[in-house]
Order: sequence, then structure tokens, then C-alpha cells
Amino acid sequence: MKILFVEDEKKVTDALQELCKMQHIECDIANDGEEGLIYSENNIYDVIILDIMLPHMSGIEILKEIRKHGNKTPVLMLTARDTVEDKVKGLDAGADDYLVKPFSAKELFARIRALGRRIESDYVEKLIKIDNFQFDTMNYVAEIDGQPLKLSYKEGMLLEMLIKRPDQVFTREQILDRVWGFDAEVNENNIEIYIHNLRKKLKDTKIRIETLRSIGYKLKVVN
Repeated sequence: MKILFVEDEKKVTDALQELCKMQHIECDIANDGEEGLIYSENNIYDVIILDIMLPHMSGIEILKEIRKHGNKTPVLMLTARDTVEDKVKGLDAGADDYLVKPFSAKELFARIRALGRRIESDYVEKLIKIDNFQFDTMNYVAEIDGQPLKLSYKEGMLLEMLIKRPDQVFTREQILDRVWGFDAEVNENNIEIYIHNLRKKLKDTKIRIETLRSIGYKLKVVN
């Protein structure tokens, strides 16, 4: 799971990053509203956590922009005030859940996991079947005509990203961030190598990975 946490209190973000490592969750941090909006536009997160009170741009404003552009990523809003008005305002803007500060780490991660499961079920079943091909998105196990197809871990992550959203274009930057991580020292050539390998392995299926020159890639199912 990969999450975005938009919060201007550094003590809170530092603590959350450490807890995320213990939970094996990747976490990007944005410390103001404008930075949070830029991160959210990558559309690579399973859950986004937004504080309402942020410098430069409020969490509500970020959320409205996210939803305006069709991004359906689950959003958990944070507020220091337990008022009905705040909750209604966030939910009306498109929030999926609400948490009042101060909160326990246990409750926060329980809500993150719940939202992550919700988006998984919204997008696709865990076992994807396309004609003679099937792919277990939880374990990265694939078969063609009932025969096992060997995938590396990175190939599995890349295929999962593409196959869950067929016909959606993913930029090279989005793929690098999601599969290799925001701070990884890799370049776009890595993506091309993995795309090439996946195409070879999927050549006997109806799955095609298309290159959009200077933009990125998308998965397409042919008849």
C-alpha cells in the first residue's frame, strides 16, 4: 500500500513515517496544501490523508480539486475540531472518512487499511481473468492456459498497476514512483526493460501494453 499524508506539523509526519515503515506501508509526505495537491495529481496512492488546516491551500480545497479531475482515491480528512459543520463540509467535498485530532495510531491505521480494502474492491476482483490469462493481484501469480507464468516482483507490481485500470494512461513518473519508490535511484530505461519483458510474456494473451510516445503506457485488451 502507498499513501499520501498532507500535514504541516512535522512532529506528526515524522512519527507517521516511522510507523508506516513498521506497517510496511509506503508514505509520501507533503507539508503544505500546494505541495499536497501536486503529489495527489500523480494518482498513484491507495489512500490520501488530508489535514483541513494547511498553509497555502486547505485540505477541503485540495479534495475538491482531486474529485474535480476524476481521482477516486479514498480520502481521510483530519481536523482538530469535532464539529458537525466540519464533517459535513468534508464529506460534501468528497471525503470518504473523518478523524478528529488527537487520534491514536492504532485507529488511524485501521481506517487506512479499511479504505485501502474499499478501493481494491471498487476497482477489480483480486483474481483477474482475461480469456486464457489469469492474474492473482495479491500474490502476483499468473497463468496462461493453466500454465504458470513466471513474473519477477517488479513485473508483478507493474502488471498490477496497469491491469487494474485498463485503458488508463500512466506516465513514466507515476510508474517510477509506484513501482520503484519516489526516492529510488532508477531511470526511465528501467521501465522500458520491464515493459519489454512483460510484452514478451503476455504475447500469447489478449493483453497488450501500448506506448504513448513521450507520455507513458496503458494496458489494452484486444478482441
